[in-house]
Amino acid sequence: MLRLILFVLVVGAAAVGLAWVADKPGTLSVEWLGYELETSVFIAGLMLGAMMLVILALWSALRYLLSRPAVLSELMKKKREQRGLDALSRGLIAVGAGDKEEARKFAGQARKLLPAEPLTGLLRSQSAQLHGDRAAARKIFETMAEAPETEMLGLRGLFLEARRENESEAARQFAERAMERNPDLAWSVNALFELQCKAGDWTGALRTLDVAQRQKQIEKPVAARRRAVLLTAQAMDAEERDMNTARQLALEAHKLAPDLVPAAEIAGRVMASQGDATRAARIIAKTWEINPHPDLALAYAHARPGESPRERLKRVNFLAQWVPDHLEGAIAVASAAVEARAWDEARAVLKPYIGNVATSRICALMARIEGGETGDQGRVREWLARAVHAPRDPAWTADGYISDRWAPISPITGALDAFEWKAPVELLGNHDPLVIEDADPQPVPDPAPVIETAAASVEVPPAPETPAPQPDEIIEADDADPEIFIPPRAPDDPGPEADTVEEERQAERKFPAPAG
Repeated sequence: MLRLILFVLVVGAAAVGLAWVADKPGTLSVEWLGYELETSVFIAGLMLGAMMLVILALWSALRYLLSRPAVLSELMKKKREQRGLDALSRGLIAVGAGDKEEARKFAGQARKLLPAEPLTGLLRSQSAQLHGDRAAARKIFETMAEAPETEMLGLRGLFLEARRENESEAARQFAERAMERNPDLAWSVNALFELQCKAGDWTGALRTLDVAQRQKQIEKPVAARRRAVLLTAQAMDAEERDMNTARQLALEAHKLAPDLVPAAEIAGRVMASQGDATRAARIIAKTWEINPHPDLALAYAHARPGESPRERLKRVNFLAQWVPDHLEGAIAVASAAVEARAWDEARAVLKPYIGNVATSRICALMARIEGGETGDQGRVREWLARAVHAPRDPAWTADGYISDRWAPISPITGALDAFEWKAPVELLGNHDPLVIEDADPQPVPDPAPVIETAAASVEVPPAPETPAPQPDEIIEADDADPEIFIPPRAPDDPGPEADTVEEERQAERKFPAPAG
């Protein structure tokens, strides 16, 4: 619109000017080199305008002729780029289809037509990988990693190649470098976290987890659980060297994940060894109510060193009441009763579970009861035989690996928090347990018989009193391991110890200390 208005104004001005000149007649004379030219002013103006138009036309023609090589070159460049992009497209399609020869062919064309294109390096590396040429692929990724625009792509390629070759340290370095360059990349953060966990680098894993949280790459509940597992792993490592640090780490883990059995067990065991039995018992009881576990029952029973088996039985009875009708509570009471030689109580608490669903632990406990109370060799043999065929008890299981103790990572895959307390899947099934008929016990002269079965010889002596564990030696805080990383707390956070005190006050009515 503005151009149209400007054009109209210019044409109008020209018309007005010509009309004004035409109304003002006059003569223009020019003498030059003996020639004399005489014409009117109007004609002279028209000639001047025509001359200017001719000059402009000649200049346009000259500029057109001079610009033709550049235009032709640009046209050829565009055609070359189009052919290169076509080769890239067809090459990537060939890579996706697994056509090695086509991928190599188009990778060569793309390298020739578009040597500076980042996708050319990707196509070449993928083609080299299809042909199994790992050295060539790695060289291409190294070149890409040196260029700013392809650095992240090159680092990812180098990381994947290192992982394929089981070069864990090299893979860790590439992932760490990628995370430093761009923390928003989830693959680098996750890969570095996984490698640090596999290597047992709990300090580094905690720092990487902090990065993932800051970049909002992980949900808060998942991050809290992972942090609790990592802190528990650190507490396990620190328990023998610095019990104060182990206590702090375990309490922090317990605060983040109250259902995490190892965290509560370590915190309770360390606090009990330091003479803080009441708070230790309440920490253990809190987790026991959420997730009953035999390790918690054992730690609770020995929370007060030096107690007699009868006193420990009283404590375990108090703990079991918080999970009524739960199998773990019954087994814990029965085990403590066997140690206290309270045979009737042990039988009574196991009676609801000695039917067809009796597990191996229940059968083994019944064998101990028969051997310790009556010494009936036949009954003991029957219970032990039944234990062999009984359904398996829950165990710490991760990726098909069964362990008698919890570990922070799976020994098979290295995944964090992989262990679960459950019955091994491959051992689940219906079992036909032996039926033990009720009969009067046969007196035997030896109260500690040796029972021989086809599998092994098992000696079942009367249950001796288990000596109470002595408190571990307390190491001063100055001896703390400098490699242990404890995440910083906010200025208004009083720390796990203060939280434990507050929880103790809140739970005083719920978990009162048993008498004695």
